[in-house]
Amino acid sequence: MQLTQKQLNDFQKNGFLVLKNFASHELCDEITKKAKEHLEKKIAPIESEQEYMNFNDEKITVRRLRQVYDREEIFRIWMTNKKIRPILKQLLNDEIVLTLAHHNSIMTKLPKESTRTYWHQDRRYWHYENDNLVSVWLSLGDEFLDNGLLEFIPGSHKMNFDSNSFDENSNFLDENNENIKLINNKVSTPLKKGDVVLFHCKTLHHANKNNTENAKISFVYTVRGKNNKPLLNTRSDFKEIELD
Repeated sequence: MQLTQKQLNDFQKNGFLVLKNFASHELCDEITKKAKEHLEKKIAPIESEQEYMNFNDEKITVRRLRQVYDREEIFRIWMTNKKIRPILKQLLNDEIVLTLAHHNSIMTKLPKESTRTYWHQDRRYWHYENDNLVSVWLSLGDEFLDNGLLEFIPGSHKMNFDSNSFDENSNFLDENNENIKLINNKVSTPLKKGDVVLFHCKTLHHANKNNTENAKISFVYTVRGKNNKPLLNTRSDFKEIELD
């Protein structure tokens, strides 16, 4: 399977692309079943809502399961899926390397307990020779604005911002007048089980809290081009999987 020229153009222009009905419902259900087991037991490593929001709270609400490649075979099966490789090669114009330092996560927004995800670019904590990285987001169920659907700012992967556009945690400031103009251009596409979103590591995105009664669970991992090496002795200099 490969992208059409229009799809390629759309990704290059907007910094993201939605592939409808890409993964089977059976695969999504298997992943969800295992993910819920790990979430219920809060199996480390995790990121909590309290950690993300800098809350001092004894309660732990799981925001994401980290390092999922090494947790379950079904997770590895999806992360090494051969059907998507030609698409990723097209987008990166290079051979594909699966990065395990960043993303490599089951993301969740639990009902009533989730928090908003601030506007940001994923590359803020990443250390590579260039920004030739793409993330693969799999919707394991319905995703819409009221349960924390991802929203994107089209074309933001091609923009340059000064430090005044971000806070001390590299979140894109909502109250900055120039930022507000860009945020007003945000777009989103409701997702169904099996839909995939591909997005560039510089594309600004965010998600609201989950205001529904049901958990939203998603799977995200990131790939780099083979020629885009991680910088030595940084957080990104970590175990990787080369995909032929």
